[in-house]
Amino acid sequence: MEEKDLVKNDTGLGAIKIADEVVSIIAGLAATEIDGIAGMSGGVVGGIAEMLGRKNFSKGVKVEVGEREAAVDLFIIVKYGARIPDVALAAQENIKKAIENMTGLSVVEVNVHVQGVSFPEEENKEEDIRVH
Repeated sequence: MEEKDLVKNDTGLGAIKIADEVVSIIAGLAATEIDGIAGMSGGVVGGIAEMLGRKNFSKGVKVEVGEREAAVDLFIIVKYGARIPDVALAAQENIKKAIENMTGLSVVEVNVHVQGVSFPEEENKEEDIRVH
């Protein structure tokens, strides 16, 4: 891991280093708590969307971390029927709160990029066919 990918904080007792990847995972986990988000997308170049609940919580999250501040870009797939502005605002607030509480960084912005809408799968209703 390169030294530039770490947030450093000298406490007088020693240094605290937080990797950018950790901040990404915190943001991804905070996004999983929001009702209305169906999945994460790797962004414009990232390819296939990944449904929430998988192991890669940093997918669909891009962070820029300075010494005391962080900015987050979140790429999401919204569930059909959810009100997009409400989902985006809830994600912004939850991600900001989670990162600030866990790392002590000040989150200056959380940009939410809605990459698509997830439609519910139609249930296959099989009719009982009887042969006489």
